[in-house]
Amino acid sequence: QVQLAESGGGLVQAGDSLRLSCAASSGRSLSMSAVGWFRQASGKERECVGSISWPGRKTYLKDSVKGRFTISRDNIKNTVYLQMNNLKPEDTAVYYCARSRYTTVSDSYLDYDVWGQGTQVTVPS
Repeated sequence: QVQLAESGGGLVQAGDSLRLSCAASSGRSLSMSAVGWFRQASGKERECVGSISWPGRKTYLKDSVKGRFTISRDNIKNTVYLQMNNLKPEDTAVYYCARSRYTTVSDSYLDYDVWGQGTQVTVPS
């Protein structure tokens, strides 16, 4: 069974940067799939931060992170990245990556069938 693993989270100060990685456990498990990044803050609903199509020509980013976050993928390494710059306290959340059933970008969690365990990002106010 395909498994996804996020890494790169941590405790940073406002204005700092982090790069999250999402790696798949088997060689072709992200092939032919869009990948999304979601986050869930304490007491709030899960929301889509962004998504990248297969093979990576199109991306979607939530309005509140545009200009600060970028999504990219390395299809040789079977890894997707979320580069987060100028982090703000409101970015504090557990971040999850997920594999889509489709090749196109989507902000609906219903389109994703495999999820990672999440990585914590904390930006104190």
